[in-house]
Amino acid sequence: MACNPTKFFTALERAKGMLEADKQAFQEAQEEATDAAIHERCCEEALTIVRHVAQQTQKQLEYQISELVSLAMFGVFDNPYEFELEFVQRRNRVEADIWFSRNGNRVSPIDASGGGAVDVAAFALRIALWNLCQPKTRPVFILDEPLKWLKGGDLPEKGARMMKEISEKIGVQLIIISHIPDQIEGADKRIEVKMVNKVSQISYQ
Repeated sequence: MACNPTKFFTALERAKGMLEADKQAFQEAQEEATDAAIHERCCEEALTIVRHVAQQTQKQLEYQISELVSLAMFGVFDNPYEFELEFVQRRNRVEADIWFSRNGNRVSPIDASGGGAVDVAAFALRIALWNLCQPKTRPVFILDEPLKWLKGGDLPEKGARMMKEISEKIGVQLIIISHIPDQIEGADKRIEVKMVNKVSQISYQ
């Protein structure tokens, strides 16, 4: 059978065209793979930076919050607990554990300490968290019996002094409802409300 040169060269040109197309596709695939590898590496580096910043931020928060709450505890109690805030990873999210620590031993604030210590820590924790917020709300706190479980000896008086010192240091105004005389005496201004014949009478001091 005679060979048809025209068909042969046509088939050859078609094969060369397919080969060039395959080479082009292979080159593009290589470039995409390289870009993907670079993107993956950049993402890993960015994630590492984010994790580092998050850890540093958490440490800073732990220090700032723990410092203020611990100072409040030291201002009231003779042998106080130190307040510790610990960020932990659970269920793919970050949670905060709160501890009272003394002599290297940790205890749960609710389960292993008196109500007075919890009241002091809760008050200071509110102020510390507000102080970290940006932008801040108005620097005014309205508190109903914030230290009602702080009883015995000079603890109520120390509690009142501690609240006043923190309010002056942070720059917040405290409006407190209380029936504890030693806490009331420490206020700059006092408004007394009495019920007389079922009518509220108000006096200013």
